[in-house]
Amino acid sequence: MSEASQALQNIARGTGIVFAGTVISMFFGFLSRGVIARYFSTSEYGVFNLALTILSITLVLATLGFPNSLPREVAFYREKEPSRVRDLISTAVVIVAVNSFAIMMFLIFGSGFIAQVFNEERLVYPLKVMAFALPFSALIGAIISISQGFGRVREKVYFQNVVYPVIWLVFVVLLALLSLPFASLFWAYVIAQFLTFLTLILETYRIGLFRFRPSLDVGLGRKLVAFSFPLMFVGILNFLMTWTDTLMLGYYKGSEVVGLYNAATPLARLIPMFLNSAAVIYSPIVTSWYAQEKMAEMKRVYQVLTKWIFLLTLPLFALIFLFPEATISFLFGEKYVSAALALQVLSLGFMFHTFLGLNGMTLIVIGKPKLNMIGDTFAVVSNVALNLALIPSYGMVGAAVATTVSYFVANVFRSYWLYKMTRIHPFSWSYVKPLAIWFVLLGIIKGLNLSVPDIWYAILALLVFMGVYAVLVLLSRSIDKEDIELLLAVEKILGVDFGIIKRVLKRFV
Repeated sequence: MSEASQALQNIARGTGIVFAGTVISMFFGFLSRGVIARYFSTSEYGVFNLALTILSITLVLATLGFPNSLPREVAFYREKEPSRVRDLISTAVVIVAVNSFAIMMFLIFGSGFIAQVFNEERLVYPLKVMAFALPFSALIGAIISISQGFGRVREKVYFQNVVYPVIWLVFVVLLALLSLPFASLFWAYVIAQFLTFLTLILETYRIGLFRFRPSLDVGLGRKLVAFSFPLMFVGILNFLMTWTDTLMLGYYKGSEVVGLYNAATPLARLIPMFLNSAAVIYSPIVTSWYAQEKMAEMKRVYQVLTKWIFLLTLPLFALIFLFPEATISFLFGEKYVSAALALQVLSLGFMFHTFLGLNGMTLIVIGKPKLNMIGDTFAVVSNVALNLALIPSYGMVGAAVATTVSYFVANVFRSYWLYKMTRIHPFSWSYVKPLAIWFVLLGIIKGLNLSVPDIWYAILALLVFMGVYAVLVLLSRSIDKEDIELLLAVEKILGVDFGIIKRVLKRFV
């Protein structure tokens, strides 16, 4: 088996684990928010979400971009200078601990000023309490990113996706059952973060993943911060990308339109789930090849992985894009159906982001995080400019167009520079053919202008569409040997027999 095939199997295994963890986390998160929204008043729920949003911004500043850079840096040093890995880890943890503590103090003493900025006096107490969770959250993120540098995803899934959501849900339910006051919600948040941090530390020491010693290598720290700073800025830009549409729609069109639009955005943001899951394990595996200058293997893995992410994402995208009314109506009710066109437009943007592959992550792997920052800066500027131009006349559809164009700008920029610097691109012949078939079928179905009464008819139509698509992909001979090997790996992971599927695929390799 080739190195590329072995790497793809490892990535597939990690992606499956992370994807399962993401689904679990979303489920428990939904339950927690549901209990909070039902038990407390609407205004209290708003205060909690505002405090959580502010804490999320400060967390980006506290971690300095380390969650995105450490998986690459740890993997790179393990390959090039293994003797310095321990110093790198200790330095990273010390920097995050000191920085998060400093920002915690700023939140505590600056809570009054922040509350005035948002014209919400009730924010003062929540911010003072939730600030104590910041060091725990930051260190959890740093430790998990270090474990990713060792090619592990279990710490992320177990502690970020399972342990914390479960602890948080238990506390929220207890608050409701015991009829505790609103202020107790914020102390429960701090305790949940602390318990997650404590269990993560104990597990890390139990398995002997790495040994921490409080030390600071100034030279290493300077290099790490310089490499990570653009990624911190990218995190801020991504936050702006997420909330600019909502804020500007609220300013121009009011809260009702914001509510409609926010039925479309969470659905569209589900589209890159497989891409985001693959990103967790992709970086440390490919970084070791970059350190060995194995660019051909990197390119092959990039191409095969992008094709599989596209194929796995296609059913969800097709459901959302072809039948937006049925999808929104099923999940949010008939009163949100007017957001269907905005959902279609948004789905195009997120699908474009998906079908170009892990371009941004690969730029980090090759040591060019500033290009991600520049590309995202262009995207945010174009997003704001288009929102200003389109929202007054076109409302939420204009906001959706602005977001879609901004994702197009960022991804074209990243892919251009990735190709220019490494000659890596996703467009193998076995990927171009499924893409062409997809575009043709999508055009035909849109031209038929199918009207489906509910989600079950939409799913039935989708199954027919995917069946026809699968047959055409097979007939076009778009299956590679790596695809078969990847399927065998999935078969082994799931413990099932894909006998008939394997026999059919092997005829069309």
